[in-house]
Amino acid sequence: MAKQDSKKIFFENLSGAGKAIAVLTSGGDAQGMNAAVRAVVRMGLYVGAKVYFIHEGYQGMVDGGDNIQEATWESVSSMLQVGGTVIGSARCKDFRTHEGRLKAAHNLVQRGITNLCVIGGDGSLTGANLFREEWSGLLTELVEQGLIEADAVQRYSALHIVGMVGSIDNDFCGTDMTIGTDSALHRIIEVVDAIMTTAQSHQRTFVLEVMGRHCGYLALVSALACGADWVLIPEMPPEDGWEEKMCQKLSATRSRGTRLNIIIVAEGAIDRHGKPISSSLVKDNRAGMKRLNIIIVAEGAIDRNNKPITTDYIKNLVVKNLGFDTRVTILGHVQRGGTPSAFDRILASRMGVEAILALLETTANTPACVVSLCGNQSVRVPLMECVQTTQEVQKAMDQKRFEDAVKLRGRSFENNLRTYKLLAHRKPESELPISNFNVAVLNVGAPAAGMNAAVRSAVRVGISEGHKMFAVSDGFEGFYKGQIKEIKWSDVGGWTGQGGSLLGTKRTLPAKHVDKIAEQMRKYNINALLVIGGFEAFLSLLELSAARGKFDEFCVPMVMVPATVSNNVPGSDLSIGADTALNAITATCDRIKQSASGTKRRVFIIETMGGYCGYLATVGGLAAGADAAYIYEEQFDIRDLQANVEHLTEKMKTSIQRGLVLRNENSNENYTTDFIYQLYSEEGRGVFDCRKNVLGHMQQGGAPSPFDRNFGTKISAKAMQWLSQKLVESYRRDEGRVFANSEDSCCLLGMRARALVFQPVVQLKEETDFVHRIPKEQWWLKLRPLMKILAKYKTSYDVSDSGQVEHVIHSRPKESDASVAM
Repeated sequence: MAKQDSKKIFFENLSGAGKAIAVLTSGGDAQGMNAAVRAVVRMGLYVGAKVYFIHEGYQGMVDGGDNIQEATWESVSSMLQVGGTVIGSARCKDFRTHEGRLKAAHNLVQRGITNLCVIGGDGSLTGANLFREEWSGLLTELVEQGLIEADAVQRYSALHIVGMVGSIDNDFCGTDMTIGTDSALHRIIEVVDAIMTTAQSHQRTFVLEVMGRHCGYLALVSALACGADWVLIPEMPPEDGWEEKMCQKLSATRSRGTRLNIIIVAEGAIDRHGKPISSSLVKDNRAGMKRLNIIIVAEGAIDRNNKPITTDYIKNLVVKNLGFDTRVTILGHVQRGGTPSAFDRILASRMGVEAILALLETTANTPACVVSLCGNQSVRVPLMECVQTTQEVQKAMDQKRFEDAVKLRGRSFENNLRTYKLLAHRKPESELPISNFNVAVLNVGAPAAGMNAAVRSAVRVGISEGHKMFAVSDGFEGFYKGQIKEIKWSDVGGWTGQGGSLLGTKRTLPAKHVDKIAEQMRKYNINALLVIGGFEAFLSLLELSAARGKFDEFCVPMVMVPATVSNNVPGSDLSIGADTALNAITATCDRIKQSASGTKRRVFIIETMGGYCGYLATVGGLAAGADAAYIYEEQFDIRDLQANVEHLTEKMKTSIQRGLVLRNENSNENYTTDFIYQLYSEEGRGVFDCRKNVLGHMQQGGAPSPFDRNFGTKISAKAMQWLSQKLVESYRRDEGRVFANSEDSCCLLGMRARALVFQPVVQLKEETDFVHRIPKEQWWLKLRPLMKILAKYKTSYDVSDSGQVEHVIHSRPKESDASVAM
């Protein structure tokens, strides 16, 4: 299970005693800020420090008084699921002046505060760094003015700053994702999905404006997530003649019978000459248009001359040139609002805890840092390196060095743009390479949201590579029955937003039918296999690899892409579908807890899916603010249950009104959900009552989250490109066939910490617990102490991956795109 030999910090020796830490949110609000504040407060209190809220951002720091209040454990209860920031945020002109910063320093020194957690954008973090640099001089001035004692200069000699980036735009360099971005994508995709369903019946054009005044991230990723036909972003203006090309594309898709076109325009979009995109967005090509156009405009869209593009202008343009009935939808602050997604809650909680660790380890010479996300790991990067790189992006755009601007945005942005171009723009048949290879794609195991996005991506990349793509219905059961047909580019249109598996999927393994499957491989001349699925897909590739000695038909490149809500596939930290399931669990837990609002104290026992894998229970518990999560990987007995009941009883008596306990479905054969429910009911009698809920298959249903759509799209595209490479390498010209029987020709593509890695499935056998269908080591077990700490348990916390400050230019792998999931 989890490694026990790594460096750990224990409650007894991780001490913040004597330290005073303040947390503030500044600039624009973002969903997930409250989760970060909660984590900072609780981790700070856990290590023995005093923690203060600074209300209304820097304005509250300058004004002082009641704006700076000491925080308690209970003061951050019930805020995890709340959007925005409950401690307030304001843009402060006073703090930009020396006099304002002098007042702020005085207010902090009065309370002994020398540690700041700043949650905001690049402007807020730049201001914090300036404040830190001026700190000693400000204290000297305060002494000269007689406002503080002379010994205070020595006692409070250094101000320590740690930043967390809260911005829905994801416009801060040095991190793969900023707090709030994933939730904003949820809002955008919810609107696009809703408009797509209602617009199917009307010949109507929709113009949508999205936020992102200086960054096209939201426009680009939402284009990937909804399968847009065209996207225009400020970082990469289109080439000359793009208007005609776009209309030709819309005409071509219409001729293939597609009912829906989506055009996404970032607010700052410009052409190569700096002219407003709006000057000639769409030419008169009505005969070739689809029944529906959706145009999404990012809030800051401009042309190469920095002229703004407005939704009304585009609407009038479409009405004038095309005569279409056109509607404008401005999402506006809807994107900032609402409940934070599971991803943002987990990201913010991890960052908040890491921020406290960074403050405890800082010295007078330690530069201010930002807690960032790289792959699925928290890292620390120098604050000013990030700010300077972020500013360089805008400078590159101003100087029309657009390729440089894209690179400066980071590998995540680059990969999104590259993948979008690959999938959205189909080359003419005459320009496609001729490979003469046939590739089959199939889903295996239980359905998972995002599978359809993965299939769409594989089909379109395969066609772009010159292959003939075949779809297999109902997994290997359909394979041996011959349910195989060629699938075209237009056949997978609109698949990204569909839940479940449109190809059909079964748990049937191939071992009993290898002869029939081999026969179908011969019949359709299948030269490569792409299998999208969970643990059954992993077992299937092992069986096919073993069958190579008997059947040459299986001596072809094979690759698996993990897709299962359980996230129990060895060789990958993440699986397609798990994020959607986590959001379903989190949303349901929010509603269940709200159902007890205003009633007497109540504890809810929730059962999650996952088989023997406790990922959903653990990470869902962290996102929902659970008091305990019972899983198979961390064995428990009646004493542990009793201790949990007593701990929750004590909390109920003093503070909280509602408790939440999650249990993985196979965590223990004797301590069932009913047993735990009855135990809590009996032992909590007189203090709280209990309710139980089995979430069941609702965790597998629903439309895929933006994360799963994009993860499925990009990882499947990478898998398909790998297959193309292997096909070329393994083609025997003298025999006129593909022959690949080495271990590295049958791989699983998985995310390992910061990199996407192709791993031979036979080599993963040693890492697998086949009895319980889980990996022997699982990274997310390191999150369990974090969940316990935030629930007020005394425990150890593994910081083996913490403490290293990385530089922006070195914080990304050179060959593998660690940020593919983002």
